[in-house]
Amino acid sequence: MKVKILWMILLGLMPAAIVAQPGKLHPFPLSSVRLLESPFLQAQQTDLTYLLALDMDRLLAPFQKEAGIRPKAENYGNWENTGLDGHIGGHYLSALALMYASTGNPELKRRLDYLVDALEACQQKSGDGYLGGTPGGRQMWQEVKAGRINAGSFNLNQKWVPWYNIHKTYAGLRDAYLFAGNTKAKGMLIQLTDWALDLTKNLSDAQLQDMLRSEHGGMNEVFADVAEMTGDPKYLTLAKRFSQISVLTPLLQGKDQLNGLHANTQIPKVIGYQRVADVSGDTTWTKAADFFWKTVVDHRTVSIGGNSVSEHFHPAKDFTSMVESKEGPETCNTYNMLKLTRQLYLNRGAGGYLDYYERALYNHILSTQHPTRGGFVYFTSMRPRHYRVYSNPQLDFWCCVGSGLENHGKYGELIYAHSDQDLYLNLFLPSELTWQEKGLTVTQTTTFPLEEKSKVTLKLRKPQKFTFYIRQPGWVKGKQVKLLVNGKEALPTSTEKGYAGITRKWKSGDVVTISLPMHTQAEYLPDQSPWVSFVHGPIVLAAVTGQSDMGSLQADGSRMGHVANGPLYSLEDAPLLVSSEKDLATHLSPVVNKHFTFTLSGVVNQNQEQALELVPFYQIHDARYMVYWPVTTPEGLEARKAAIKEKEREKLALEAQTIDQVAPGEQQPESDHGFEGEKTETGVHRDRHWRLAKGWFSYNLKNKGPGPRTLRLTYFGADRDRNFDILVNGKLLQTVRRNGADGNKFVDVDYELPAAFLAQSKENVLKITFKAHENSSTAGIYHVRLLKR
Repeated sequence: MKVKILWMILLGLMPAAIVAQPGKLHPFPLSSVRLLESPFLQAQQTDLTYLLALDMDRLLAPFQKEAGIRPKAENYGNWENTGLDGHIGGHYLSALALMYASTGNPELKRRLDYLVDALEACQQKSGDGYLGGTPGGRQMWQEVKAGRINAGSFNLNQKWVPWYNIHKTYAGLRDAYLFAGNTKAKGMLIQLTDWALDLTKNLSDAQLQDMLRSEHGGMNEVFADVAEMTGDPKYLTLAKRFSQISVLTPLLQGKDQLNGLHANTQIPKVIGYQRVADVSGDTTWTKAADFFWKTVVDHRTVSIGGNSVSEHFHPAKDFTSMVESKEGPETCNTYNMLKLTRQLYLNRGAGGYLDYYERALYNHILSTQHPTRGGFVYFTSMRPRHYRVYSNPQLDFWCCVGSGLENHGKYGELIYAHSDQDLYLNLFLPSELTWQEKGLTVTQTTTFPLEEKSKVTLKLRKPQKFTFYIRQPGWVKGKQVKLLVNGKEALPTSTEKGYAGITRKWKSGDVVTISLPMHTQAEYLPDQSPWVSFVHGPIVLAAVTGQSDMGSLQADGSRMGHVANGPLYSLEDAPLLVSSEKDLATHLSPVVNKHFTFTLSGVVNQNQEQALELVPFYQIHDARYMVYWPVTTPEGLEARKAAIKEKEREKLALEAQTIDQVAPGEQQPESDHGFEGEKTETGVHRDRHWRLAKGWFSYNLKNKGPGPRTLRLTYFGADRDRNFDILVNGKLLQTVRRNGADGNKFVDVDYELPAAFLAQSKENVLKITFKAHENSSTAGIYHVRLLKR
């Protein structure tokens, strides 16, 4: 009853209304903007090559198998044949639509139409509007429809995030219609939404909310999109029902309860909250979306614009894991944060949102595709002297491949915006805009950020009076943005929300020149710990530190291939900035005859014969690098070095001893290790994830190489009355009784594995099972490691 009442309070029982929103800014269609020569155009073309290298029939195979249609080719591998089958097909449809709108390339339209036609055959074969690639999906959805729901953070009825998976199909159909004009896709999208309506019509709100504990992408967003497309309020009601209360409520209350949550599970939900607000006209949920955005951007984001460690929000007041982990910000997170930023910007019209958008676009998104051979990055490590790996188009099909396919085909989405009458210039990026309704063409030429200006030339069918708003970036000090119109200084006629507006009767041939003086600043991590990165204008600077011990820089299709698993270089030996000055940017000096290149003085632990050079991070590939620099005072140098030394030697020794490991309760590590279980749950305690079971759960650990082995488990010492068995490949290793005797701390307990257990393991896989005794449960398991003994 309490859940029902809360649901009524949050959503209301009155019929949903679809309301037009006056006075907001509008984006230009992607087809109205063309990129000109720049790193962004190069990235677009590289992505285009990647798109054309993919086999459509292999991407269609999961859908055809589920529909009972014989596929023309076999599934791709990796995530595409291990449970998330079909998710890249949905992303691919979106990517084709975006790239077609951005380039007009006819081959992209041919491919898109081919995909839609083939998917239509699958949907027609299903007979009820269903269209999906999840193996065994039809039976699983029937269980859900009947109210038999077994949901965890990354599974639903033993399937790997099926709502997240099918959301990519929904989004692909939507984008095929909105960006490429395929009307068939619109009809298919509505049929698929009607299927979801029928699937959930008899589920109570409590049942539906229970189901939403499983990652479900932006289902609320796409249902709101369908509501707007059709004008039918039943779809808006469905969008509201698919909005998770447990995440929404604290955001509405202005509470940051994000620690430990899987980051990219949350961001699409918030995009959906804002989309519901846009379509309904009710601004209540905008407050939740804006609070989330400010919390993540101001308190949880590093200088490149990314967030999270190992896919999860770490403690906002402790960024230690950010600079220690090889699994830094995930590309999908920033992909979705840019979507949310775009929504809020268009809703509010405030240029401040664009400071984050620009920062993340240049320094994270642009940097996550290899500029020449292609390939997408999953984790961008902030650990000093680590590196990144890139996807192989025929082998790797991670979530960040799907979002990566889209990222580089939509760079034109927010360079410009408009109101009913006026033009807004947001990003200083070489491009040409055609505003057909006003008979206006805008050509922006610049080599920004390599030069501190941009030139905009206007071509009009006839003279017109309007206001040309030019963004005043937050990284320009004071009022130093200088505007020239036809070579003469022009004072703004209005300044509002981060823009300088020039109102005049514009004529064809008018030229606006924008001066954008940049300066360098040192940015500490948001928790103000002693780590800094350097930013020149909006561009994050980084240094190449070497190219050794990286192995293959292209992933191999393995389950953990998206992680840069080469050796961790000790932080003890990393370059360390020593300064007693408050303004650390004074340590940077431009390099003569090298544009946008700096050296850093006052650094110890670097090769003095070859000083490190800092360049834009987006230019660095196939190398180890430094983005964040440890910093200390001369007085604190020895203590800082000693503290790093002690911590690092213990950490690296453990890493060297570790053969395989799982972080229970974290989505990707569990999925990568074949998690199975019954009557099991997860949580976070003292910022660490755990999993326990009143039934059982298991992981598959890879045992590479010969030698004796030890299984190390991490418990919380105060756990009591927990009785369970640990089994290895079905054989009892140890009966455990946790009685709370270890007290209020985390403890590691080692269990030696008998040689017979190791000898009998098939394909060097050890299935570790934790099975609760009757009327008891397992202890909370915080970490699992297989160690060399």
